[in-house]
Amino acid sequence: MAKATRMTRQRRLILEILRSTDIHPTADWIYHQARKHIPDISLGTVYRNLNQLKQAGEIMELNYGSTFSRYDGNPCNHYHFVCDACGRVFDVEMPVLSGIEEEAARLSGMKVTRHRLEFYGYCRECQKSREEPKTQG
Repeated sequence: MAKATRMTRQRRLILEILRSTDIHPTADWIYHQARKHIPDISLGTVYRNLNQLKQAGEIMELNYGSTFSRYDGNPCNHYHFVCDACGRVFDVEMPVLSGIEEEAARLSGMKVTRHRLEFYGYCRECQKSREEPKTQG
């Protein structure tokens, strides 16, 4: 169970920033946005508050094996699409697969508490740029 933490001014701002965007930003992006409102906020404070918000179930951390994570202000289970070309992360508007956790538990004999599903490929913009004919000259 997540430990209840006090909603500080910094934590509230970080949560507002995350809930006001759908770009799944990095901590560095959040830090630059927060500095517009609290100029003396530190990157360490941003990371600490992101961790506390994640532990409290208020946000999701999306880690794709790179050197940085992305954060999602929507803590409800939903799916993502990651562009192989530009690295952007998009929400996929589709219903969460029902019964998938129970089926995984049944097949594996393990206790499944949650799941995460991502799709990979090329976003609309990157598809378009990949399909444009290259000029010869």
